[in-house]
Amino acid sequence: MDINLELYKVFYYVATTLSFSEASRQLFISQSAVSQSVKTLEKKLGHTLFIRSTKKVFLTPEGELLLRHVKPAIQMLDEGESLLSGDTLKGQLRIGASDTICRYFLIEYFRKFHQAYPDVRVKVTNSTSIGCVELLEKGQVDLIVCNSPNSRLGTHTRVQVLKDFHDIFVADPNCFAFRHLPCSFSDLMQYPILMLSSKSTTSEYLYHTFALHDLKLLPEVELNSNDLLMDLARIGLGIACIPDYMLSPADSLKPIPMTEVLPSRQLIMVQNDNLPVSQAAERFLELF
Repeated sequence: MDINLELYKVFYYVATTLSFSEASRQLFISQSAVSQSVKTLEKKLGHTLFIRSTKKVFLTPEGELLLRHVKPAIQMLDEGESLLSGDTLKGQLRIGASDTICRYFLIEYFRKFHQAYPDVRVKVTNSTSIGCVELLEKGQVDLIVCNSPNSRLGTHTRVQVLKDFHDIFVADPNCFAFRHLPCSFSDLMQYPILMLSSKSTTSEYLYHTFALHDLKLLPEVELNSNDLLMDLARIGLGIACIPDYMLSPADSLKPIPMTEVLPSRQLIMVQNDNLPVSQAAERFLELF
């Protein structure tokens, strides 16, 4: 089938940005030209590649299948041109991670990478650890950094452990007079618990851990931000459960001594084995 490579290039930019306007900006062509190129490619292939709505663009199953093959081809061509021209590393690094992991762990690595490779665009997509797996499976990011265990991770992934950590319960000592210290999980149930939403790996992990002790965890508050949980705990609204690496010694919040220690978890770097890793992603992996 004789199809102009430029059509695949336009498809690649629309599929990776999920935006016709952003693709036109990056390709330096009009949005109508982008739309026409996609229509031409769809006609030649005999398949609809995108579902278009007034506000969003989604890949069809056929579009996702095509992207898995087009993406490595386009990236390899770009990298080959860069190597032949003797240019410094260019391209794009696409990372998926939660706001907590970005702020308290990845930010220093982003700084080092940007200093070493200033011409590489770093795109960070913020999502929960569960949502990041979906981004990786769809080819919308090159790498993800997420919590483990993660029930959504499939078998076609390559995992690198970056850091071990513990989840801790924290509170302002001036706001709560604990009857017994150290506390048991059962003792904690008498106080308002502040947790991440049920759609997070952290909540899955906590519900499972408490169930192993025949306890049904009933949080007072469920939010999507660990930082906001800490803010609410600082004003005495409850006891927050957070990763230990978030808490600084100077914070007014203090860890609650526990008779039962929560099992350790890990921060992991994950890549999709079905897709080749870009040169920019390889350089980022080297930092670890």
